[in-house]
Amino acid sequence: MAVAIRLYRIGKKDQPYYRIVAVNKRYKANGKYIEEIGRYNPHKDPAEIVIDEKKLEYWLNCGAVVSEGLAKILKYKKKLDKKSSKS
Repeated sequence: MAVAIRLYRIGKKDQPYYRIVAVNKRYKANGKYIEEIGRYNPHKDPAEIVIDEKKLEYWLNCGAVVSEGLAKILKYKKKLDKKSSKS
């Protein structure tokens, strides 16, 4: 089974909120997903990014591919973590 890790949009109109999920690549964008890995709220300042590291590592070891948008968010989260650890 081809698995991707991507954003699943929920929330109201003009108020997006995202779940980070593992899905079968062949399903449509907001179709059925295998497992929820985390969540992303772009409305908070700084953006709220909550990820279960164990689940993410498990799916990456299984060969899951991270989507482009999620890859940018994960890179941003690492920058935030580095800033908070320096303080």
